[in-house]
Amino acid sequence: MIGYTLLGTDHLDRAREFYGAFLAAMGATPQLQSHRLTLYGREPGQPLFGICTPYDEQPATAGNGSMVALPAGSQEQVRRLHALALELGATDDGAPGERIPGFYMAYFRDPDGNKLAVFHQG
Repeated sequence: MIGYTLLGTDHLDRAREFYGAFLAAMGATPQLQSHRLTLYGREPGQPLFGICTPYDEQPATAGNGSMVALPAGSQEQVRRLHALALELGATDDGAPGERIPGFYMAYFRDPDGNKLAVFHQG
């Protein structure tokens, strides 16, 4: 259902460093790159995750109420990815834990303030 997701940044090099390391831990690599964009993925035809500078050249903003949730393979991977994000410069926005029965999540904000979650269901 989702082809790709983009998050805006005013600091593309910093975002590439953060997401390059974070998404590599999830098995993703850069699939497409330009002067203002990098799209990461695992294999052709699968959904992509990207960072970009805004096309209108206005400042990037983190959406209020917006969040991207990335699947993890286990509760342990949720904990590892959350810790990695914090090591890479993210801020904690919710420690790993079960939010509703069977739904284990952790939340963080990337260095640009975008909210992300990693989750494991089951």
